[in-house]
Amino acid sequence: MKFLDQAKIFVKSGDGGAGSCSFRREKFIEFGGPDGGDGGRGGCVVLECADNLNTLIDYRYQQHFKAERGHHGQGRNKTGGKGADVVLRLPVGTQVLDETQETVLADLTRPGERVVLFTGGDGGFGNAHYKTSTNQAPRRSDEGWPGQEAWVWLRLKLIADAGLVGLPNAGKSTFLAAVTRARPKIADYPFTTLHPNLGVASLDGEEVILADIPGLIEGAHEGAGIGDRFLGHIERCRVLLHLIDGTEEDVAEAYRVVRHELAAYGGGLADKPEVVALNKCDALAPEEIKARLEALEQVSGGPVLPLSAVSGIGVKPVLGRLFEHIRAARAEDPDVLAAAITTGHGKRPRMAPLEDEDWDGDWEDEE
Repeated sequence: MKFLDQAKIFVKSGDGGAGSCSFRREKFIEFGGPDGGDGGRGGCVVLECADNLNTLIDYRYQQHFKAERGHHGQGRNKTGGKGADVVLRLPVGTQVLDETQETVLADLTRPGERVVLFTGGDGGFGNAHYKTSTNQAPRRSDEGWPGQEAWVWLRLKLIADAGLVGLPNAGKSTFLAAVTRARPKIADYPFTTLHPNLGVASLDGEEVILADIPGLIEGAHEGAGIGDRFLGHIERCRVLLHLIDGTEEDVAEAYRVVRHELAAYGGGLADKPEVVALNKCDALAPEEIKARLEALEQVSGGPVLPLSAVSGIGVKPVLGRLFEHIRAARAEDPDVLAAAITTGHGKRPRMAPLEDEDWDGDWEDEE
């Protein structure tokens, strides 16, 4: 299935039905009179949040959605029926914006949530509505009111507990594959990840959702590389895991580049709790690891964890640190919902972290 996180569609609520201009004429009935019924209300445009969807691919090939028009009124005081609503089923985390992409019209964050985006037009009055003691045979009936129509943007922002950020080829997809059953593409060249990937990680009976986005490079906020269009998927994350490639010559500069792009994007990403980890430590000597950790701690102003996602060493402490931040965030705001999104096909993880490991400065493979 193709991952699609943005779509532009046209929506229109139904017009109201026209009122009827009718008079009662029956044999052997002395008094007639107006009996035209009112028109029915047009259908509404309804947004429904569905928890079994994780892409906007349904709106890639169909862009026009129109609700049914209200039924016209009839004689014998028959009111027209209401037009059928058009229901748009959207994934959890979808935002609906106006055509300028500046105003958020709706934000769907809970499965089963329903929002009426546009209401249908009211039906017109029939001539029975206008009868009075001085106007006993009105011949006035109204057309229905028009519905609302507009081009809107659908933007999917995945709801995850933790987001993985870093430069290209920092090992984000490898970490995701190590702790979840997700199967992202992994290769030894930059920009292997072209769209976000999700995975569910578990620790001590608890589960969290991790989101892996394409790597950032310097100037991403200006469109360099893939740009920053996927950063919206981690706006709702409670904590960020910043992975640094340990084989980089200047790990401090690699950290600064990503932090600068997060600050330039905005959305509160620069203020989110952050766990910094030095990845690919299995390819470094112990003295190199120590020097790079000290450089990162100096520039980040906090502790840095050593990690090797390939061998699994150091994975559990990093995962534990993420769980600490997530537990604290959940305690402060227990009503925030993390969507349950399917990320695997029943297979076991490709590689699992070791049960209990603490880095002791020795990254040699154990026999």
